[in-house]
Amino acid sequence: MTTDQKIARRKLSLLELAQELNNVSKACRIVGYSRQQFYEIRRNYQTYGAEGLLDRLPGARGPHPNRVAPEIEDAILSHGLDYPSHGALRVAQELALKGVQVSAGGVRGVWSRHNLLTKHERLLRLEKHVSGRKVELSDEQIRLLERFSPEFRDRHIETRHTGDLVAVDTFFVGTLKGVGKVYLQSAIDCHSRYAWGRLYTSKLPLTAVHLMNNDVLPGFEAHKAKISTVLSDNGREFCGRPDRHPYELFLQLEEIEHRTTKVRRPQSNGFVERLHRTLLDEHFRIMGRKKWYESVDEMQKDLDSYLKGYNHQRPHQGRNMKGRTPYQAFKDELPKTTNSARRSKMKKAA
Repeated sequence: MTTDQKIARRKLSLLELAQELNNVSKACRIVGYSRQQFYEIRRNYQTYGAEGLLDRLPGARGPHPNRVAPEIEDAILSHGLDYPSHGALRVAQELALKGVQVSAGGVRGVWSRHNLLTKHERLLRLEKHVSGRKVELSDEQIRLLERFSPEFRDRHIETRHTGDLVAVDTFFVGTLKGVGKVYLQSAIDCHSRYAWGRLYTSKLPLTAVHLMNNDVLPGFEAHKAKISTVLSDNGREFCGRPDRHPYELFLQLEEIEHRTTKVRRPQSNGFVERLHRTLLDEHFRIMGRKKWYESVDEMQKDLDSYLKGYNHQRPHQGRNMKGRTPYQAFKDELPKTTNSARRSKMKKAA
């Protein structure tokens, strides 16, 4: 007995059991079919006889009589490109407002024929639709693509050389008894992952300027390098009126471009966020259990020791780092102009 014959016999058993019990629901539960399937099986059996119990009817020709009209199907597919996150009921209601009458089941039927039943499949269709041409996406389309598309999720910040982009941020470390809240002002060169950090008891524009002026810029100047761009969030210690805010004025004086991340999008400053996680896991949580700190200076001394190992001894597994230490990458990826100027200076000295 073939598989089709076994299925046909099972369907016939369902019809006979429903007639014997005089209860469709109970018969469906016993055999394992839904009520909708039962009525479809019975209709096919009454129309085509025994052949109607087969999955594919040999006498069936053309589309199903209840299939939606082609123009309605086009409207459903077009709506799916504009609003891929809408469910079947929402699509039916939206089309009804435009004068197109279709049920939620009809929408699902169209999606089923085009392999669009899931939201992810409809988003992939949108992505394929726009990949070959220039089109302006709506905010909702962009947001959904960024959320569901692996290509968008795996995007990286591209940098060309050391100093091309420095990410900065403020991190709340904790509360020190007798001192109060302790904040970390941090900076990291996104190309080499070389990091700087200094602890303060407040988060103010002056503390952000202090880190840049006393630690970050001298580190670049020691290698005759320059910072092109600084990336920060929209915190008040970094952002304000360009003609009054201390941090904004400082960057202008140093001829450094200031870029900010999107509001409530910390992942767009992922380099420094990952640095904070590393500092938390490998330093602050460990040292907080080993020592009883009484001052910020004590904490800073241990942080300096950790950052020295982080920058000069700890191999980094980040993208394009290939196991190098941040200091190695910092020197290897200096701008070519800096390296050539240094070589010419050495030749003149010789």
